[in-house]
Amino acid sequence: MSRQAQGAVLLILGATVLSVSAFSTTYLNYVRPGFRPLLVAAGAVLVLLGLLSVVADVLDRPGAADHRGTRVAWLLAVPAFVIVLIAPPALGAFAARRDDGPPAPVRAEGYHALAGGEVTELTLGEFTGRAYARTGPSLAGRKVRLVGFAVRAGDGGGWYLTRMRIGCCAADALALEVAVQGAAAPPEDAWVAVTGTWVPWQDGVPDDYVVPALAATAVTAVGRPAEPYE
Repeated sequence: MSRQAQGAVLLILGATVLSVSAFSTTYLNYVRPGFRPLLVAAGAVLVLLGLLSVVADVLDRPGAADHRGTRVAWLLAVPAFVIVLIAPPALGAFAARRDDGPPAPVRAEGYHALAGGEVTELTLGEFTGRAYARTGPSLAGRKVRLVGFAVRAGDGGGWYLTRMRIGCCAADALALEVAVQGAAAPPEDAWVAVTGTWVPWQDGVPDDYVVPALAATAVTAVGRPAEPYE
């Protein structure tokens, strides 16, 4: 591949990285927000290297550009164009159903008291942690609001409010689920806010993982958050 073709590939790849990180929030479909500066820096470096490669080739061989190499570079850049034109969405119900298994039972202790007010907004992770905490029923009798997408349970009408949690990127995602009781299932993958109260386990906190439940009093459609993962 000619130096000009290499430069074209670097320019396209760099511009793609910048377009999804510096000029949009598309990168949040794949990695955590903290990776944005690294992605922007990587995209800028690729663009700079591409420009230097193209300029160096033109200066070394004036009037003798290898157009065949440039055509090859365009073919190699097809995946980058696909990412820009048909950006894969954030993980949803399909990925949640194919999760490797439930998370280990949460043994979170020492949660602070919930703030006063009629309704407290929690993440699904904190809701699960408080449900499993043995030091005190911090959720007992408290009305909470959780936001996630709907996943049908497949057992005759039940459904889960779900949010994917990632450590660094979508490749290590696991599904956080809360079983919603007393409300009809929204369309699959629809983002909703569910208000309700925690349903305690009859025999106390289980030793093995059991999906915590929420008795719903209201289910409201919401837009997909800019940051879809916890």
